[in-house]
Amino acid sequence: MFLAHISLLLQPIVLLSWLTSPTLAYTALSDHFLKLVPSGGDDFDIDHGKLLAPILIPRVPGTPGQVAAQEHFVNFFRSELPSWSIEWSNSTGKTPVTGDREIPFQNLLFKREPPWVQKGQSNLLTLVAHYDSKITPTGFIGATDSAVPCAILMHVARSIDRFVTQMHDEMSALGEGGTVPMDMGVQILLLDGEEAFLQWTETDSLYGARALAEHWESSQHPATSFYKNPLDQISMFVLLDLLGSANPTVPSPFLPTHWAYRAMANIEQRMRQLNLLESSPKRPFLPDAEKQVSSFGRGFVEDDHIPFMRRGVPILHLIATPFPTVWHTMNDDGAHLDMPTVRDWSRIVTAFALEWLDMMEVEPKDEAAARM
Repeated sequence: MFLAHISLLLQPIVLLSWLTSPTLAYTALSDHFLKLVPSGGDDFDIDHGKLLAPILIPRVPGTPGQVAAQEHFVNFFRSELPSWSIEWSNSTGKTPVTGDREIPFQNLLFKREPPWVQKGQSNLLTLVAHYDSKITPTGFIGATDSAVPCAILMHVARSIDRFVTQMHDEMSALGEGGTVPMDMGVQILLLDGEEAFLQWTETDSLYGARALAEHWESSQHPATSFYKNPLDQISMFVLLDLLGSANPTVPSPFLPTHWAYRAMANIEQRMRQLNLLESSPKRPFLPDAEKQVSSFGRGFVEDDHIPFMRRGVPILHLIATPFPTVWHTMNDDGAHLDMPTVRDWSRIVTAFALEWLDMMEVEPKDEAAARM
């Protein structure tokens, strides 16, 4: 990721696309439902946790460590979430440090759609993190950057899955579905090659994201589809990065999606009021809920969302800014994570996904019924 400024030419194009997207329902979770949202607990343990521990290793593209991370993700979805589809989006590229040797970049896509939809018919909440780690310094792990975000998204998928199933079953029984607002799905993108190999430039960064955005732009759905291509199906592109250190500050950079940022900030505020979060930060993780229109500028952090934003996709970028002090150092490892913060992020993002998918329709009536 890299600090940058959005061009004057790009801003109105992106704004127009966001403002003309179909409006989706968004119903806040009840206090009762919020209390049932799990934190992930020991699954985030840095030594033995089933979600996080296996990816606290170097994950440089084209290395055995990255293959191990890929196997971890695929095995998790195959064994625990068999209703999710698994897809690879592969490309190759040359880097400044590998010369003419092509490096493989392998994005992993996990998706859950209503069973009745045809290709190009569902709008998709899209949760995103990159899973590669930086090539230097040698042995760099990248716990916040971005092993923790990947583990959080696995937790989100597992936590919402039974409610997605229940929602689909009830809609099928009632003969509902088949309309754009109701045909909601969710996909998780674990992107490869976010990190620069030598120095961050437009060509030495975002290898996987650039390839996927270009591929999706040219992948036309059938003429009868509501959405013309996979990019058009993204209702919100929620990118997690640099999360897991104590006292994070995640700003709201984009006015068109500030309403979604405010929804997530409201979740954090309510969870703190209900004493559901473990951390005691100096200020909220998401402090910009009341940010005024006049305060939105053109500055933002370059990250995996850029190729998608340039194509009109709405972006909610959850990145700690300023960056954690461990950023791109050997201290970005499991030992330097703040685990209450990690678990709190898992709760907040899970609740946001449940709200986005309108899961108050299947709110559990008691804790025994929840068993998330």
